[in-house]
Amino acid sequence: MNHNEALYFSPEHTWIRLEDGLGTVGISAFAQDELGEIVYVDLPRKGESFQKNEVFGSIEALKTVSDLFMPLSGKVIEVNAQLADHPTLVNEKPFAEGWLIKISLDDEAEREQLLTAEAYTLLTKNQDNE
Repeated sequence: MNHNEALYFSPEHTWIRLEDGLGTVGISAFAQDELGEIVYVDLPRKGESFQKNEVFGSIEALKTVSDLFMPLSGKVIEVNAQLADHPTLVNEKPFAEGWLIKISLDDEAEREQLLTAEAYTLLTKNQDNE
C-alpha cells in the first residue's frame, strides 16, 4: 500500500493532510479496501466542531456502514460536495478527490498522537495478519 508521506493517520483509518493550520480529512486506502464499494457518505455541515476521535459522520458500502472518526479536533470549513453524487471517489482516489472534509485545527499539537505513514502501514499489515 502506497501512503502519501505528507499524511498522518489515526488508528481508526482516517488520514489528515496538514497545511497552515488547516487539515484535509479522508479515509485510508486500507479502510476503503476493507469496506468495498462506497455508496453513500454522511458528512457534517460546515461550521460544526468536533473533538479528536469523535464521530463526525458515516460511510456506507454495499454491505456495511462505518462511523467516521475525527483525527484531530477542529471546525469543519468545507465539505466535499462531489461525494453526494459520486461517493465512489472515496474508492477511486482516497487521497485526492475522495477527501471528506476540511477543518480548521483547534490544536495542531494533537498531531503528535497520530501515526506516520510508515507506522500506519505497519498497523494495517498487522491487522491483515489477524
